[in-house]
Amino acid sequence: MRRWIALASLLLLAACAGKQQRPATPATSPPPATGIAPLAEVPKPPTVARAADAGVALIDLPALPEATAALRAFRKSCAGLTRREDLSGLTRPEDWQPACTAAANVAPGQEEAFFQTQFRAITVAGGQGFATGYYEPEIAASLTRQPGYEVPLYRRPADLIDVPLGDFAASLKGRTVRGRVQGTRLVPYATREQIAAGALVGRQLEMAWAADPYEAFFLEIQGSGRLRLPDGRVVRIGYDGQNGRDYVAIGRLLIEQGRLERGKAGMKEIIAWLRANPSDAPAVLNANPSKIFFRELKGEGPIGAMGAAVTPFVSVAADPAFIPLGAPLLVETILTGPATPFQRLMVAQDTGGAIKGANRIDLFLGPGAEAAAIAGAQSSPARLLLLIPAAAAARLTP
Repeated sequence: MRRWIALASLLLLAACAGKQQRPATPATSPPPATGIAPLAEVPKPPTVARAADAGVALIDLPALPEATAALRAFRKSCAGLTRREDLSGLTRPEDWQPACTAAANVAPGQEEAFFQTQFRAITVAGGQGFATGYYEPEIAASLTRQPGYEVPLYRRPADLIDVPLGDFAASLKGRTVRGRVQGTRLVPYATREQIAAGALVGRQLEMAWAADPYEAFFLEIQGSGRLRLPDGRVVRIGYDGQNGRDYVAIGRLLIEQGRLERGKAGMKEIIAWLRANPSDAPAVLNANPSKIFFRELKGEGPIGAMGAAVTPFVSVAADPAFIPLGAPLLVETILTGPATPFQRLMVAQDTGGAIKGANRIDLFLGPGAEAAAIAGAQSSPARLLLLIPAAAAARLTP
């Protein structure tokens, strides 16, 4: 059994590579307050597979703004940090234990001193990167199908299988393929278009029915959100798997087709175009074959890849092959929605299908319409300093 899964997994590996990112407009960051050099253009991600091979440099720690909020987020990550394998190759689980132990007993007013004492700053691939934004949307939906609520939001199908390729070869650690078993083969799962055509009908997987197909589509892009029910109740749902198909940014597609202008293809403009072109909209949506499945969330949320609730303007999604999940980051960028400089200590607590490469991050901007507006426009160069435990830094640098 394992032999044929391994073979099928290797054949499918190409399907996991080269995922597209959302459209990005180059911008120049403001002069920094910490001596970090400003950026002139969006860097190309390195061709290496992980941070340990991308070029690491030790940097003096500058001032660390917003350390109090970052410490609260870091504490949430400690349970995972001390037991998860770091796919970037930069740290080991035991490296984080001293910082996590100390984090539990930081006195008020000593938050920045905690980070200055426990961590060292490094840059990966020069520290130049790019920042987009994501948020927690709230859309109108019903738990039962009824007039005005016709767009299904699906639970994870029982026959969707995740295959971690690192189980079969150390060189493939961090890579996963998804599919379903057909006879003695692992085959690709249904695409968005096939699911829209009825591939999951009759399996009782509909957890809710959305009122608007375009808002439902972008809820998938965000990976979690809130459902506002007809009786006024709010149900929170979160990511529970993906069909294994490559993510395709439809904004980039509309630019390439000449239907939207470069620099004017944010979420707001995309939805406006879809509403204005209802006959063409299904084909555009189906050009992104990726499909997200959901589960209901209880309590605090949304939940990031670390299994902990993410925090607005503190948590970021990153590529765990380059940034250890749970690690603090000093992020300098610009919020392109309000066009304001942004510099603060944050924590890598999530991942994203389009967030690939060194220093490629997605800022979590919170719930609501204001967060949606900022996230939809967010597209800016960024400068990152990665904070790692002193023991890990000692191994990486002379």
